[in-house]
Amino acid sequence: MSRVRYLTAGEAAEELGVSLQTLYAYVSRGLVRSEAVGGRRRVRRYRAEDVRRLKERKEQRRNPDRATEGALDWGTPVLESAITLIFEGRMYYRGHDAVALSEHHTLEQVAELVWTGSMTEGDHGRLPELFRASAGIEVVPERLGLEGRREPGLGSPMETFGMALQGAAAEDPAAYDLRSAAVARTGARILRLLVAAATGGGRGAEDTVAQVLQRCWAPGEVGATALLDRALVLCADHELNVSSFTARCVASAGASPYAVVVAGLAALGGVKHGGNTRRVEAFLAEAEAIGGAKKVIASRLRRGEALPGFGHQLYPGGDPRCEALLAAVAAAYPDSEAFKLADEAVEAASDLMDERPNVDFALAVLARILGLPPGGALALFALGRTVGWIGHAIEQYQTDRIIRPRARYVGEQPTDTYSGVHKY
Repeated sequence: MSRVRYLTAGEAAEELGVSLQTLYAYVSRGLVRSEAVGGRRRVRRYRAEDVRRLKERKEQRRNPDRATEGALDWGTPVLESAITLIFEGRMYYRGHDAVALSEHHTLEQVAELVWTGSMTEGDHGRLPELFRASAGIEVVPERLGLEGRREPGLGSPMETFGMALQGAAAEDPAAYDLRSAAVARTGARILRLLVAAATGGGRGAEDTVAQVLQRCWAPGEVGATALLDRALVLCADHELNVSSFTARCVASAGASPYAVVVAGLAALGGVKHGGNTRRVEAFLAEAEAIGGAKKVIASRLRRGEALPGFGHQLYPGGDPRCEALLAAVAAAYPDSEAFKLADEAVEAASDLMDERPNVDFALAVLARILGLPPGGALALFALGRTVGWIGHAIEQYQTDRIIRPRARYVGEQPTDTYSGVHKY
């Protein structure tokens, strides 16, 4: 379970810039939660998350312009969404705990929940109707510019996604129907297209994304299907991350869902977002090469370098997505050398840096254990997050409003010549 961070009374008061008496008043009004330490009533600790939120509210009232600027940098909410809630170290899709969903539901079922608000229950492998209806999509490599990429291992899966989407968009006029139900159907076609692009095509009408990936990417690992589905579900959405915000901006312009997903992919590939999985893979490879993760972490600390795959601003007590996925991997592959190396890295990062792994780390570990193709961790991330991008597009289309913030100009002021003011 994720650990909640606490502050002492002095730390909380200093963070808020108030006296202890004012802090106690905040507690009595329910603005900051506290609890006794070790059963001693007079010694209490205070929720760091509550202190942070209260500080943000105070700063917003004091300086609205500055608060608006900070809202785009892990700050106050800027858009309404009913898809994902991140609260007290947990994550929920439309009110359902995402970790619990990942245990018993397929990506397709969760996509139905995100896109329509309801979910087909039943057997784990049962596909919702909108995915069964889209099963007839045909991917023709020659028409989509995927020649020579059908065989697994020939190029990164991510390299094919953009080409496949742009090629298919021209042949799917129904994608320009931006009503919610129609966008959900387009989303199902897009997801099937991306899976075909990543694996070379070929799937049955009732195949799930995870089943196709397992057969193509990990044919010798029959139990990998459940792990892949779990990873996909845990990556399905994460509120207004940079790729989802990008997707909403593109959707707000009235662009098709294909363009929305292309934009999401472009943002996801950045090294500060999903592309960080590549850094994690390089770190694990280095640790394996020199025979120990602790040595690599210590060397990085001495050089002042960051450790990829550890820490997350929204989860100071630990990323629940990572915890769930690593636990599932440990149960399935307890004797794996790759997992032992990952476990050593987690322990060393905790001891040396007091940092916990995030979902990027878990995806890279899963990819190593299953022997996924190069770029497989990022491709998994992209396939799962496509569900969220389509969900955010649906919400944005419904608002029928363009996202167009204003910039605070800080450059050189115009002269009389350029301002239109003439002196005669």
